[in-house]
Amino acid sequence: MTHNLYLALGSNLGQRHANIMRALELIDQRVGSVYRVSSLIETEPWGFDSPHRFVNAVCLVHTMLSPRLCLEETQLIEREMGRTRKSEGEVYADRIIDIDLLMYDQLEVCEPGLVLPHPHMQERDFVMRPLREIME
Repeated sequence: MTHNLYLALGSNLGQRHANIMRALELIDQRVGSVYRVSSLIETEPWGFDSPHRFVNAVCLVHTMLSPRLCLEETQLIEREMGRTRKSEGEVYADRIIDIDLLMYDQLEVCEPGLVLPHPHMQERDFVMRPLREIME
């Protein structure tokens, strides 16, 4: 059975647009078919100070993987692209790529390291604007 997975992508280091495009390619290869991608938007960092602006997007993926496997694959993609650490608690930092699971069908999940829908997505315009764009 195919599931609808919404992912948020962000990059504020290096070739930001190319980083997003590479992440989308890897997601398509490993997580599922990238069905729809929002426009890329440039935004200020959220939750921390940095001189580096972000490029953000949201995509819809048709996947056969479980939510946990989707998380594991996206974290592997982040590491392979050069991300050295995930944010801990509310401490954010510059990053080559960030991939967050937003929603997986209508499923609600509350497990260690995995909460769906994403608990902070409603507070983040850089997530909600592109999400609304591809949900229309």
